[in-house]
Amino acid sequence: MGGEDGQRSAGARPGRAQPAGPAAGQAAAITYEQARDQLTEVVKQLEAGGLTLEQSLDLWERGERLAAICEQWLEGARARLAAAMTARAADPAGPPGPDHQPAPADPG
Repeated sequence: MGGEDGQRSAGARPGRAQPAGPAAGQAAAITYEQARDQLTEVVKQLEAGGLTLEQSLDLWERGERLAAICEQWLEGARARLAAAMTARAADPAGPPGPDHQPAPADPG
């Protein structure tokens, strides 16, 4: 694990008007999956032991930052889902969902 978190721009998600994760105003962010995977590695290293106190504290702090990034992504995803559900409830004539069955053709 290197010193860099593999960071990239939060707006680099193709096909999305606004990212679900960290605020777009942040200079750089990593994806939820990257943060989750890196957090898993941090936990494994801490659980394995054999580190100095300073190394353990550095890893702990990194883990806290990664956990916060994951939480930001999850909060953004919850907000997007809530907005989509609200929009769908407000416009029942909107685009059909995946369970929509077309009306039978008029034989006459």
